[in-house]
Amino acid sequence: METNSTSNSTSKHLVEVAEFRTDSRYRLVRFEGHGWEPLAPEEFEPRVHQLFPDLDPHDPVRVHWADRPWEWPAWHPGEA
Repeated sequence: METNSTSNSTSKHLVEVAEFRTDSRYRLVRFEGHGWEPLAPEEFEPRVHQLFPDLDPHDPVRVHWADRPWEWPAWHPGEA
């Protein structure tokens, strides 16, 4: 069954990435059915594939970035 209607749906996105913040190395990411998680850049794609194996993380229809797509705050090993 295929539907293109987004009525009665709060989000068409399976993945939502919250706004960019500089006070953390993480970005909050919401996965449909799983809630929000703080993820570092190296964790993002593996987590997307773990929860949604067939999802392309670069698909703008299913993955929504609040701002600054594919950017994470600067972080250097050894920083808290």
